[in-house]
Amino acid sequence: MAEIKTKSVKLNMVMNALLSMSSFIFPLITFPYVSRILLPVGTGRVAFATAVVTYFAMFAQLGIPTYGIRLCAKVRDNKEELTRAVHELLFINLFMSAIVYAVFFISLAVVPKFREEHTLLLIIGATILLNALGVEWLYKALEQYTYITVRSLIFKVVALISTFMLVRDPKDCLQYGFLTILATSASNVLNFINLRKYIYLKPIGGYHIKRHIKMILVFFSMSVATTIYTNLDNVMLGFMKDKVEVGYYSAAVKIKSIMVSVVTSASTVLLPRASYYVDKGMMDEFSRILKKTMHFIFLVAIPFSIYFMIYAKEGIFFLSGKAYAGAIIPMQIIMPTLTLIGISNVTGIQMMVPLGREKQVLYSEIAGAIVDLVLNTIFIPIYGAAGAALGTLVAEAVVLGWQCVAIRDLKMGIFQKLPYGKILIAVGLGSAASFWVKLLGVGVFPTLVISAVCFFGVYGIVMTVLKDSLVIELEKQLIRKIKKNDCV
Repeated sequence: MAEIKTKSVKLNMVMNALLSMSSFIFPLITFPYVSRILLPVGTGRVAFATAVVTYFAMFAQLGIPTYGIRLCAKVRDNKEELTRAVHELLFINLFMSAIVYAVFFISLAVVPKFREEHTLLLIIGATILLNALGVEWLYKALEQYTYITVRSLIFKVVALISTFMLVRDPKDCLQYGFLTILATSASNVLNFINLRKYIYLKPIGGYHIKRHIKMILVFFSMSVATTIYTNLDNVMLGFMKDKVEVGYYSAAVKIKSIMVSVVTSASTVLLPRASYYVDKGMMDEFSRILKKTMHFIFLVAIPFSIYFMIYAKEGIFFLSGKAYAGAIIPMQIIMPTLTLIGISNVTGIQMMVPLGREKQVLYSEIAGAIVDLVLNTIFIPIYGAAGAALGTLVAEAVVLGWQCVAIRDLKMGIFQKLPYGKILIAVGLGSAASFWVKLLGVGVFPTLVISAVCFFGVYGIVMTVLKDSLVIELEKQLIRKIKKNDCV
């Protein structure tokens, strides 16, 4: 068995950034093509089916994806204990998957809306089993981000090429549904095969499955609450309005979802390291990475949010086409959630979970889910996709507000000494420097390219001139790497 080697945080963050960029590039290339082929009705069908399957997958996974990272990170130095933990969680996951599949098949037979999309739901439903076999939580706990990234990139490239070959007609929703699974979940089969490098595959005995039930249920409840207010919109739109509104909303959240994966990449990478620090009593290191991650969130999320609010029309038209004009306002409404989600990922997942305060994270997400459900019920019948976006925005604000109140007693100062003023000045000057591009009338893609260069170029220059510590550090690291490569 290969020795488990823990890579540096910087390398893990680079790998996870590449993974996030691949999640950005794949839909950026395929969605403009697919949305023009399938039109709002077709993309709405796939979005609806994906949202439905997400709920079933949530029950199959319970709270294992997050709990598994924390548990395995704590015992990663003990091969036997790590093996026992993986075996126990994998058994629970597969057992629940079997139960969920039984309910899933019954639902396909008795729910009229599901019967209409029977085949598409079956295809996307394969993610339930693939997620269980993938044990992604183990690889994240062991900080094997290089492996995760390379594996994911290979499957995304295959899916990318296949999309242009197989999706050629408005009726090709099934092919597109299959390819989304190929891009996101098919690589989990390799995860399962690769398990022998890190744990014993044969039973080792001494199993205590019951010891996980309480914490799994807590993390599961967190997952339920999160899934409700992140996926409820598509499902409620599908039932209360039509597939066209689902298509609009799907297009509106596409860019936001891509940006969220980039912004939260640091929190994802640092969860196992944070859990390890807390378990070993290394609280100074724990506090240091929290503050640095929060700095990164503010530095990246705020300018992205503002830019895509200003250029929502161009972003939607480039990504989806003029048939999706109904997605512009929903996108402008929902973009501030990029910053809210980034911050709550630090306060919740990276901070409170390692400290054992999962229940407060759960309560915040339950509050968000209730708010989203109530507001969706009120606003979706009136405003459609825009109403769903408004419900999500308020829900994310409630989640963050709850968590900020819950961590007051910790007094770790994660919001202190952040460059609020510098960021506001840089964003303001970046916006002013790019706004004139709208007046050129040069087309959607040139407008996005020129405006992005102006906005983020000025933003970066201003932050450098104002000597933001993290920006200066990143620039120095980049210069060192360039000089090192020149020497080679």
